[in-house]
Amino acid sequence: MSDALRDTDRRPDPDALLGLASKDGRGKLTIFLGAAPGVGKTYAMLARARVQMTAGTDIVLGLVETHGRSETERLVEGLETLPRRKIAYKEWVLDEFDLDAALARRPRVIVVDELAHSNAPESRHPKRYQDIEELLAAGIDVWTALNIQHLESLSGIVSQITGVVVRETVPDRVLKQADVVVLIDLPPEELINRLREGKVYMPDNARRATESFFRLGNLTALRELALRRTADRVDDQMVDYLKQNAIEGPWRTGERLLVCIGPDALSEKVVLTASHLASGMNARWLVVSLERTDQGGDSPELQTRIDELFRLAERLGGETKRIQGKDFVHEILRLCRKEHVTQIVIGAPQRSRLQRLFRRALPDALLEEQSGMGIHLITDDAPPSKTPRQSGLERSPFASLPVNLPDIATAIVTTAAAAVLAASIVELVALPNLSMLFLLAVLVSALRQGYAAAFMTSIFSALAYNFFFIKPLYTLTIAAPHEVFAFVIFIAAALLAGGIASRIREQGQVAARRAAQTQILYDVSSKLAGTVDADAVVWTAVSQLNGIIKRPIALLSPQDGVLALRSCWPPDTELGVPEMAAARFAFEKGEAAGAGTGTLPNSTLQFRPLRGPAGILSVCGYQLSGEPLDPMEERALLAILDQVTIALDRAHLTVRSVEDQARLERERFQSTLLSSISHDLRTPLATITGAVTSLKEFGDRMPAESRRDLLQSIEEEGERLSRFVGNLLDMTRIEAGAVEPKRDWVDLNDVVADAIGRARRLAPSTEINASIARDLPLLRADSMLLGQALFNLIDNACKHGGGTPVTVYAKADDAAISLSVTDLGKGISENDLDRIFEKFYRRGKKADGRKPGTGLGLAIAKGFVEAMGGSIAVESPAVKRLGTRFTLRFAREKDERDRQPA
Repeated sequence: MSDALRDTDRRPDPDALLGLASKDGRGKLTIFLGAAPGVGKTYAMLARARVQMTAGTDIVLGLVETHGRSETERLVEGLETLPRRKIAYKEWVLDEFDLDAALARRPRVIVVDELAHSNAPESRHPKRYQDIEELLAAGIDVWTALNIQHLESLSGIVSQITGVVVRETVPDRVLKQADVVVLIDLPPEELINRLREGKVYMPDNARRATESFFRLGNLTALRELALRRTADRVDDQMVDYLKQNAIEGPWRTGERLLVCIGPDALSEKVVLTASHLASGMNARWLVVSLERTDQGGDSPELQTRIDELFRLAERLGGETKRIQGKDFVHEILRLCRKEHVTQIVIGAPQRSRLQRLFRRALPDALLEEQSGMGIHLITDDAPPSKTPRQSGLERSPFASLPVNLPDIATAIVTTAAAAVLAASIVELVALPNLSMLFLLAVLVSALRQGYAAAFMTSIFSALAYNFFFIKPLYTLTIAAPHEVFAFVIFIAAALLAGGIASRIREQGQVAARRAAQTQILYDVSSKLAGTVDADAVVWTAVSQLNGIIKRPIALLSPQDGVLALRSCWPPDTELGVPEMAAARFAFEKGEAAGAGTGTLPNSTLQFRPLRGPAGILSVCGYQLSGEPLDPMEERALLAILDQVTIALDRAHLTVRSVEDQARLERERFQSTLLSSISHDLRTPLATITGAVTSLKEFGDRMPAESRRDLLQSIEEEGERLSRFVGNLLDMTRIEAGAVEPKRDWVDLNDVVADAIGRARRLAPSTEINASIARDLPLLRADSMLLGQALFNLIDNACKHGGGTPVTVYAKADDAAISLSVTDLGKGISENDLDRIFEKFYRRGKKADGRKPGTGLGLAIAKGFVEAMGGSIAVESPAVKRLGTRFTLRFAREKDERDRQPA
C-alpha cells in the first residue's frame, strides 16, 4: 500500500468527530462513583470544589447531602450555596434542588449531590438526573455523586447480591455520557470500620446496616461492579480519543449483540440480561421484535408490551428495530450478517414434552442454522408448569387454541346447520359426499372466527357426520373399512382447510389495517401537498389527528418569539400552566414532555416537537385520557406528524422565499434609486459648482449678462436639487405612514393655477392649458398635498407625454369632484399601465441610454391623493388613440354644494 493510501486510511473516524462536535456548547458532567454509601464521594467532591474555588473558579453548591457528618459539613463552609426550594407535600415540607435558581445564577461549575434522587411531586422533572441534563444543555458544568447500585442495568443484580430492592435508578446512558468518572474506592474492611465508628450512619442504623447491606461479601461484589464499570468507561474514552485523532493502536475486536424479544414475560429478563452482558463486554446491542407477514398482527395489548420493552432497552443504552418476515430464523440470521452481530441473546421458555416432540423451538433452529456466532439462552426462573408459557417469537395459529364462547357458539351453530341441511338433502336424494357440507361449515367458521372455531367445528363435524350419516347410524362406530379411510381423510381435510381459511382471514385483516393506515397517510399527504399557507397546514393537521386518535389535539408554534396556541380541537380546548410549561420545554429542548413522560407529567397533554431541517418548527400536544395510544394510533400519529413537519417547513420556506424575493426587489430598487440619484444629483451639483467657480475667479471681469446667466443656472439647478430631495422626503413620509393631511376648504382654481405656473417655469416650451368648470364647488382637502400631486402629474406629462398641449380639466358631478391631466403623446403600453405608480419605475430612455428621473413622482402623487381620501386612475390612449390621462376623484361632502368659490 502506498503512503498516500495509508494516509487516507488513517483519517479520523467521522462518527467519533460528530460525537465530539455534539458536545460543543454543552456543560461537562463529572460523576463521583462509589461502590456503596459512606466511601467518601461527597467528601471528595467538596474537597475538590474548595480547591477550584481557591483557584478562582466560579463554583456553586446547588445541593449537598452531608447526612450529619461533621467533616463533610466543615467542607461546605465558605462555599456559595444556593437556597433550596420548599415544596409542600401532604403534611410535610420538602427541601428540593432549585433548578430555576441554578439556571438564573449560571455558575461555571455547580455541585448537585445524589444523582439518583427522585424529585418531589409538582417538580419540573421526576428525577434529578433530568435536572442535571437541563443544566448541561445550558452550558453549565455539573459535579454529582452516584452509587453503583443505582445504575438501572445493575439494580437487579444488586438486589440478588444484597437482598435489598433498589427503588431509585438512573439510566446507564447517563454514566456513558459522563465526561469524567472519578472512582471513589475504599476497601470493604475499612468501610465497615467507618460504619462501626459512626462516620456513616448513627449507631443504631449502623448496627442494622452491618447485619444486612454492609456485609463483607456484599461490599466486595459491589466494589467489583464499580471497578469494572469505571474501567469500561475509561476504555470507551480511550477508544474515542484514538478514533478522533486517527491514532493507530491495538484495536480490539468489537462485540455486537442481537437480542430477540416478544411480548411474553420472559423478554424483560432477556433485555436486562443482554444489557448486563453488553456492559461487561463493552459491546453495542440491538433489540429486535419480529412480526410475521403471513399472519395477523399482534393485539394492541401485545404491541404495547413490545413498546414498553423497547423503551426499557433504550433507557439501558440499546438500539431497537422492528422487522417483518415469514421465516424467523432466516430474518434473524440475515440481520446478523447485515449488522455484523457476534452474539445472539434469546429467551428459551419452558416447553412441554409434547411441544418438544412436535415443534422445533426457535433457539434450537438458530443453533442448527447459525455459524460463527455465540448464542445465549435465557431461561425462566419459574419451574416448568403443566401449561408452559410460550415465547412471543414462536407464536403461530397452530401453537395454541384459546377457547372462548363466540368460538364455541360458532362451531355448534355451523355444525348443526350442516347436519340439518344434510339430513334434509338425504330425505330428497341419496348423496355419497355429504361430508362436503360439513367441510363447508369448517370453512365458514374459519372465516367468521378464526382457527380456534374452525378446529372445534372440525371435531364437532366429524362426530356429527359419523353419528348421523355413517353406518351403523346413531353410533360412533364405523363398520366399513372404506368409511374409516374416508373419515380420516375428512378430518385431515377439515383441519387443513380450516387452517388455510383462518390464515386467509388473518392476512385479510392485516391487509385491511395496513390499507387503512395507507389511506390515512394518503389523505393527509394529498391535503398537505398543495398547501403552502402555515395556518391551513396547522388546521389540516389538527383536524386529521383528532379524527384518527379521537382525542383533543393542540398545535403550538412561535409567534413574535413567543410560543402560542395556533389551533386546537375541540375549539374550546384550554391550556393551563402545566400544559404551557410542557409545551415550552418540548419546543426548547426538542424532547417529548407532559403526560406519560418523565418531564412535567402533571400536564394533561403530551407534547411532541416537530423537528424540521432548520430546527423545531412547532409542538403538537394530545390528551392521553389515562391510556397510552395503541400501536396503530402511535404509528399513524408519528407518520402524520412527519407529514405535517414537511408541510410546515415547506410553508416556512415559501414565506422565506417571498421575503427573499421582496428583499432582492427592494435592493434592486435601492440600487436603481442610488444610480439615478447619484447621476441626477451630480449634474446640477456640477453645474452649480462650475458656475460658482466661474463667478469667484472671473466675476469682476465677466459681462453682466454672463453673470446673470450663471446666477440663473445656479437658481434653476438649486430648484432641481430641492425637488429631488423633496420627492425623497415625501416618499419616506408616505412609506412610514406619516402623511397627515390638513383638511380645509380648497379652491381648485388656485391650486390648478399654482401647479401650472410651477410647471411652466420648468418646461417653458410646453403648452399647458386649463379647463375648469364655472360652478366648481370647494373641495375639502390639503392644498399643499393636492398641489404637489397635481404638479407631479403635469410635470410627468411634460417630460414623458411627448405631445402638446397638456390640458388640466376640473369638473364636478353629484358624487365627486374630478381633476384630470391629459397629454397627446404616444401613450403608455398596456404592460406599463399596471406598474406606472410603482416607486422607482421609469419608462423610456434619455439620449445617453439612462432612464429619466427617479421614478417617484407618480408614486408620490398616488400616496398624497389616497392620504386625502381620494383615488387616482390612468388610462391610455386618452383622445383619438393618443395620449394619456390621469384622473383624480374626491368625494363631495354634504354641505359643500352650497358653497361656491368667490
